[in-house]
Amino acid sequence: MLDLPTDLPADIAPLSWLLGVWEGTGVIDYEADGHHYQGEFTHRVSFSHDGGPFLNYSATAVHLPEGGAPVPLVAETGFWRLSRPAGAEDAGPALLPPATPAAAPRTADDVEELRVPGAGFPIEVALAHSDGIMELYLGQVNGPRIDIATDAVVRAAGTKVYGAASRMYGLVDGHLLWAWDIAALGTELRSHASARLARV
Repeated sequence: MLDLPTDLPADIAPLSWLLGVWEGTGVIDYEADGHHYQGEFTHRVSFSHDGGPFLNYSATAVHLPEGGAPVPLVAETGFWRLSRPAGAEDAGPALLPPATPAAAPRTADDVEELRVPGAGFPIEVALAHSDGIMELYLGQVNGPRIDIATDAVVRAAGTKVYGAASRMYGLVDGHLLWAWDIAALGTELRSHASARLARV
């Protein structure tokens, strides 16, 4: 049974099934640069909201090498939101307040106008990784499934080569399942990791 809050901003209602803290395990399986990366990891993901038209996101993972000590992997933080043009009633950029006050809160009808005919809602996901990589994903939420792919990747000078990614998230039997494909270290886009998480 999935209990969804009833006091959410209309803009995050299509993403509301993600809300909460999720924990579980996953597997890594990726070949690049003459090395086969594989093994299990633990994963903790948090989706929350603070009243704005977006979800706050954070995630950490720890590699569990066979016979070795746990190894912290990259941590991520970011924001998930429906794609829509910013209006005069929206704050930003930076600390700029809205140019005009909102006449009324956005409604479910306003959000429904964003739906792609015969499909779901367009979304944007902005993520920053602890290793100096930032990603902008574009995609779609369609019921309890999300498919996103990078539109832009920005890397700090000292980071490892990472060119593109796609991710899929789905709610299956009360669990959050996800798969992450990457193009990194000279390898084309291919499967990299997947996990099964339970809400805690």
